[in-house]
Amino acid sequence: MLYTSVVDVLLLLTRGDQVLLALRDGTGYADGQYNLPSGKLEADETLIDALIRETQEEIGIRLDPAEVHHAATVHCRNPEGARRIGVMFTAVSMPERQGEPFNAEPHKCAMVGWFPLDMLPRNTVPYTVAGVELFRSGQPFGLIDWR
Repeated sequence: MLYTSVVDVLLLLTRGDQVLLALRDGTGYADGQYNLPSGKLEADETLIDALIRETQEEIGIRLDPAEVHHAATVHCRNPEGARRIGVMFTAVSMPERQGEPFNAEPHKCAMVGWFPLDMLPRNTVPYTVAGVELFRSGQPFGLIDWR
């Protein structure tokens, strides 16, 4: 049997020792939890194209492909048992060039904010926590099961 999986792209946007997180709201999934700006890879998109699209849609900034770097990849199983692959990229926040991040999807997000990389809120999606921990430790790959 051929295996297929959802592929997510996630952005670790940093400002010094902080990362930008979005508080999910009104989506029906993981509402009330913080997550990295993220979304699903669509047909005929590259990972970088998907990341740039999702970043623009969710936090209103314009990334240049040259400033995006692979941070980590996570293969996980969510609470419902579905497996997915999360490819996390990092970029440094440069508001003078990219624009200042803001909540561009208030119907899906209650707020965005900066948090210390080493002190994420307790209510952060485990997928995001795993990716940030991999990034901080310099590990390119991880497996998680948050059921």
